[in-house]
Formats: sequence, C-alpha cells, structure tokens
Amino acid sequence: MKSHIKTWIFYALMLILFSLFTYLLFEKATSFNVPKHHTAELVSNAQASDNFQLFKLSLLNNVAEPASMLLLQIISILIVSRIFGFLFAKMGQPTVIGEILAGIVLGPSLLGYFYPDAFHFLFAPKSLGNLYILSQIGLILFMFTIGMELNLSTLRQKIGETYVISHASILIPYFLGMLLAYFVYNEFAAKQTDFLSFALFIGISMSITAFPVLARIVQEKGLSKTHLGTMAIASAANDDVTAWCILAAVIAIAKTGSFVSSLYTIGFSILYVVIMLMVVRPFLKRVGEIYSNSEVLNKSIVAFLLLILILSAFATQVIGIHALFGAFLAGVVMPQLPHFRKLIIDKIEDVSVTLLLPLFFVFTGLRTEIGLLNTPYLWTICGIFILVAVTGKFVGGAFTARILGESWKDSLSIGVLMNTRGLMELIVLNIGYEMGILPPPIFVMLVIMALVTTFMTTPALSLINMIFPEKDVEKEYIIQQTQGIFKAMVALGNPENGKALLNVAKTVLDGTKNSLAVTALHITPGTDTNPIYGEQFSVDSFRGVNEAATELNIPLETEYKVTDNIELEIVKSANYNNFDFLLVGAGLSLSGIPFFKESSMFRNIKWLNAIINKISKQQTFFYPGTLIKDKTRYFIENTNCSVGVFVNRGFEGITSTLVLIHDESDEFLLRYARRLIKNDSGVNINIFDTNKLASTSEVIRHGIHELRQQFPDEVKVHKASRISSSILSKHSFMLISYQTWNLLSNSDKKEFEYIPSTLIINKKVSRFHTGVRNKTVSNISIDPVGESL
Repeated sequence: MKSHIKTWIFYALMLILFSLFTYLLFEKATSFNVPKHHTAELVSNAQASDNFQLFKLSLLNNVAEPASMLLLQIISILIVSRIFGFLFAKMGQPTVIGEILAGIVLGPSLLGYFYPDAFHFLFAPKSLGNLYILSQIGLILFMFTIGMELNLSTLRQKIGETYVISHASILIPYFLGMLLAYFVYNEFAAKQTDFLSFALFIGISMSITAFPVLARIVQEKGLSKTHLGTMAIASAANDDVTAWCILAAVIAIAKTGSFVSSLYTIGFSILYVVIMLMVVRPFLKRVGEIYSNSEVLNKSIVAFLLLILILSAFATQVIGIHALFGAFLAGVVMPQLPHFRKLIIDKIEDVSVTLLLPLFFVFTGLRTEIGLLNTPYLWTICGIFILVAVTGKFVGGAFTARILGESWKDSLSIGVLMNTRGLMELIVLNIGYEMGILPPPIFVMLVIMALVTTFMTTPALSLINMIFPEKDVEKEYIIQQTQGIFKAMVALGNPENGKALLNVAKTVLDGTKNSLAVTALHITPGTDTNPIYGEQFSVDSFRGVNEAATELNIPLETEYKVTDNIELEIVKSANYNNFDFLLVGAGLSLSGIPFFKESSMFRNIKWLNAIINKISKQQTFFYPGTLIKDKTRYFIENTNCSVGVFVNRGFEGITSTLVLIHDESDEFLLRYARRLIKNDSGVNINIFDTNKLASTSEVIRHGIHELRQQFPDEVKVHKASRISSSILSKHSFMLISYQTWNLLSNSDKKEFEYIPSTLIINKKVSRFHTGVRNKTVSNISIDPVGESL
C-alpha cells in the first residue's frame, strides 16, 4: 500500500514540475520575433478572422495532401469493391467480377459521368501516380502467389492430355484473335502502332485463361477431386505457364519493333528462366526443408524470400519482359512443400489480394470509358470480339477434349472453364494499354469481353449439368449398397464442436434394426479461399472427428467443400445423397460460451469481475427464441429428412435426460429416448408431460407405458404445467421437438435461458432405401430411428 502512495506522489510531482517549466519556457519565448505571413495567408484565404474558418481551411488543406488523398482513395475503393464482391458472391459468381465492376463504377463511366466534381476530386490526375505504384506492387505480390499455386509435379504427371488441351485452347483463339486484328487494325490502331504488335496483343488477349478464378470455381462446385476438376485445373495451369511465356515474347517483340531484334531479349529471358529453375529453385528447396513450419519461419526468412521476389521482378523488368513475369516465376520456383507455401501465402495474400489488388481494378476502371462505345457499330464490334473470344476458347478446349476421349459433358465443361478470363486478362490488357499498343476503344471492348466470359462460366456449367444430368443408375446403385443402413450427415460449422455432435449422433441415432453410418461435412465459407489451402483445411477440420469416430466405432466418411452459400450446399448434400438425418450445431454464439472471458487485465477490478462472472453464470447472452431462425429454419424447411439442431451448453456427455412432451405429435421423442437408454446404460430419462397427455392421449399413454415396461428403473414420468429453471439445471441433456421449442421458447424465454445441452428435432417421415426414394413400402412408414410407427 505504501509503495502505491509513493508512486502516485512521484507521478503528481512530475506533472507539476513539467507544467511549471513548460510555462516558464513559453513565457521566455515571447520575446522572439515570429513572422506572421503564414497565419495572415490562412486568414486571407479563409476571408474571415474567426477560428472556425481557419480550422475549416486547415481541414481542407489536410484532406488535399497526397497522403490523405491516397488514404481516401483506398477507403472508397475497398468499400465499393467489397460491396460489389459480396453481391456477386451471393449471385454465385466469382467475387473478382464484382471487384472489376467496382472499378468501372468508380471510373469515368459512372462516377465521372454522373458526379464529375466528386470524380475529379477523388481521382485527380496528379494524385493517380501513388495509386498506380501501389496497384503495381499489389500485382507483383499477387502474381507471386499465383506462381506458388502451381504444382509443377502435378503438371508433369498430366503432361499428355492436359498439355494438348491447354495448347489447343491457346493456339486456336490466338489465331482467331490475329485474324480479327487484321480486319480492325486500319480503323482502330493504324496510327497508334504497327500491325505485328497489335495482332500479337489481340491474339494473347483471346488466349488467356484465369487459373485462379477457374480453380476457385472448380473448388466451389465441389469438383476438386473429380476427373473433370483435375483435368480443368491442370489444363488451366499449363495454359497459364504457356501464355505467360508467349506474353513475355510478345512484349519483347513489341518493344524492339521486330522479331529479329527481339531475339536478344528472348535469349536473355531464356537464360534467366534457366538460372531460376536450375540454380535458384534447388537452393530454395533446401531452405524450404529447413524452414517448413511457423516456429522457425521468422521475419528474416520472409524478408529473404521477398528479396528473391523483388530481384526476380526487377530482372525481368530490366530485360524487357515486364516485372510481373519475374514475380510469377519467383512463385513457381518456391519449394514444392504445401505447408511451406501455405505459410508464405498466409503472410502475403491477405495484403495483396484484400488491400492492394482492388486498387488495380479501380485503376483499370479509370481507363475503361464505356462512353467511348457510343454507336451501335462500336457495340457490334465489341460483340464480335466477345464471340471470337468465346468461340476460340470453347472450341479449343471442348472439341480437343472430346477428340482425346472425354465425355461430351466433361468436354463441354472443360471448354467453358477454359473460357474464364477474369483478372489475368486485365493484367494483359493493362500491359498493352501502357505500351500504347491497345487504343482506348479496343481496351474497353476487351475489358467488357473479360467480364462477360468470366460471368458466363457458372451459368454455362449449370446449363451443361441440366443437359447432361447425373445418371440415376449410379445413384440407385449407391442406394442399394446402403440399404439397411441409417445414414446421418453431421454438418460441422465449427470443427471443435464435431466430437460433441458425433457423440450425440452415436447415442441418439444408433439403432438395432439399422446400423449407423455418418458423413461429416465441413464447409469453408468464401470462394476466395486459396485452392492451395483446401487439402490442408480438410485434414485439419476432420482430425478431431476422425479420432472421435474411431473411439465410438462409427463408420465415418468426410466431405470438404468451399462455397459462398453454406446453407444451400448443406441442404443440397443432404437431399441429393438421401440422408435419413441431418445433424447441425447451433453455433458458438448459442453454445453457452461466455461473451466475456476473465482476463488478467481485469483480474484486480472487483466490480467488473463480478459483472463478468454474473454474465458467465447466467448466460444472459443466450436468446432461445432466436435459435430456430434463418439458417437452421432453412435446413428444417428445405431438407427431405429429419433435422436435429444441437445446442452445445458445455456438453460433456448424456446422463440425466429431460424429454419434453407438450403435444401428441411429440410421441416420436419416446423412441429417441429408447435409443438413448439402449446405447448408454448410464442414461436416466425424465419425461415431463406438460399437458397431461398421458391421461388424455392414447398414443402418448401407450408410448410411455411401453417405455416404462422395458426400462422401469431408468424412466420416470412427471406432470408439470411449466418447466422451471431448477428442473432444467438438473439435467445434462434435453430432447424437444421443433414445434414445441418454437412454442415454449417464445413464451418461457427467461426459464429457457437455463437449458442444458439440447437436441431440437424436426421429424420428417423418411423411407427405407428401396431404389426409388420417397415411396411408401407396403404402406408401412419408417420413422427416423428405424422403427415401425
């Protein structure tokens, strides 16, 4: 206590002395002669002598400073790009389309057209230099991560078929692009550049496939491990590598003016590639083996790898084939260790993709003046560009795949996927624009082409799936193979909750007539998740669940997906695979985990600790009336099977169980109670009859009588008009129907805050697998726990 008093006395004396000496210092300084021109200028400019006008003018001057202007531009770009990206993700489209459109919206086509003053203030020409530099840094980092996504060993394994498909989807559109350039050159580019450079750039713009966007679409569609997904990704990767090599040669030719003089640049480029692959790559492989985990991957190593990236980009810029090619190759030569690459991408991708890359989209939008296409003739030319681009890529990919023996469905799907251009196309177009090869009208047409070809990918794949539906024979075979098996799907929102969900599935659903088989589904939200993470996320997500399945002796299959619409994907999986039961968790916010956790910084503040402890004990942040809404209600209303919503309230196991009977339709809960006792001899069942149904309902009375006859010591029946908090707190588990939950949670909100871990079940009558789903078998219905009703 004395030490605290001494501390505060010393602090007070220090403040007093500081204030005193400061006052004396400024008093002494009043004798100095200070020029008044700056203050006078401010007053003159403000045309007022009051302090507010001075402050207002100072504020405007601060906003107009280059640093403030750049920050304001970044803020506006990030807000608009995230909004558009979110909207297009909800439409089932790649977020990159929304981000590109955000750039056009902020450019002269919309913002500049409708609000020219705001546009010229926000994107004044003199302020764009800093924005351009940042966007180029973002592109360099992005191309580095794209190079790291490529797996050269996978490409070597599939070098045959995918090599032919990828090169056909380059050569055919390349030739069509150069042919189109022949017809439009005189009208659009004759005064700007020579035909060779113009034709080569039109050809390369038709040949690009956006490997990152394609990989994310394949991942989002759940095709990553299918033959089609593997073929498409490998073909796109081959396409990207080849196209960037061709682009390097095209840039060399365009800069030197002739093919012969470009041979020097191409020769140095080949020497550079050889050094990177034969010298730098083996060295980095050794580095990767040493620094392959986050504990030893320190800042010095990250700085060294970034230095390799920058040196590579600088070398290719000096050679004359653009810094982006060097960044791409630096990513390619990084060690082929998935965990190492994931660690590096973790440190780079968030900043490059989330912060810096949208700046590039907006910079492209500033160059894209849709108003330049101001006649039907120009829009017709734009349509021809789109038609040629789609035809070249689709024919090159689809028909080559068909000739090589792929099915029509897979061939057409490959053609559609290879037609995806996205961000990679914009990079090529901007290079051509900056070099003065692509005139503004052609640049606008090609940007529109990139948007259209990327946008059409997802709808076109859906159309192909409609034309070539999955064969019912395969599905019926699966149904026959699983006949007599009770199939449950456990949807893991949070992998940490998986063990509890699996325990509930084993105890509540495992029956005597049907053996239980569980499929665990985990979905990572957001198609912008890097494809290189997929396998690692899958392994990490299911590690605990696989261990629990082994302990509980449950046959378990795992399924991992990436999507922007989690609820829809869960319902589609449950319905398509004919599951008998869908088990989902209510989420952490409803799981009884305290909103606050005790922290060392609050440990000595008694009154605050008391409030936190009170909140933790009473769990006042649990709102039962809001549980069965939105996501969980969507599951219940759209799945063809019964749905269980598990509310984890510190679940440790099922012992004393409360079964709430409020309506005659709740009778099915008695059979779940029977399963609980059969599967775990330590379970006691307390049936609470809130409406005296044991006396008035023949169905309830018969069900309770049978249960008590079979398990007289484990089952007890209570009559209670309402369920108090003291009753709820005495149980470790509760079974309740969806209808009863909706009714009671709205009327007894306060009491229901004290519920134990609870399984809320919505019963739907399911059928045994007989080869044809949803048909009655001998007029005998089968309930979700596999017993005759």
